[in-house]
Order: sequence, then structure tokens, then C-alpha cells
Amino acid sequence: MATRLPPKDSETNLVREHYAVIYTPSRRRNRFPENCVTTYEDELEAIDAADEEKGLHAAKVVGPSRSSEGFMLYYLAHWLS
Repeated sequence: MATRLPPKDSETNLVREHYAVIYTPSRRRNRFPENCVTTYEDELEAIDAADEEKGLHAAKVVGPSRSSEGFMLYYLAHWLS
């Protein structure tokens, strides 16, 4: 089942796409708390910062978005590697 991405906010630019490195032991999840996500300016920076052996995976994400529990989350758009 695909994860529904949060809507982009064209007026305030709060929820938007980012290149990122996500710290996660597996790539099965589709949403990640902000403390596990480091954003980068471009795709190559994210790919260079990734280290799969350490659980650091390059991805394109959408966020941050506040969850119903009050956490700031990033949603996976797709993995870069």
C-alpha cells in the first residue's frame, strides 16, 4: 500500500520536496521523524553523504509535516540508490 504524501503548501513553502539522507536500519518505512532526516541542497550531496553500511540512505522526501501526534515527519518520495 502506497503512503499518501502530505499536500505541498504553495503559499508558505513549508511542506516541500528535499534531497536527504535518512538514518534507518531498513528501507521498509515510508515516513520518518525529523531527527532521522538530514536535508541537502542537491541530489549529489545526498548521495555522497549516504553510507548504507551505517544505515544512512539517500532519498527524496516531502516535508516536514506535523503528524496527528504532534511529531514533525518527512515522507518518502523515493530512494535515490
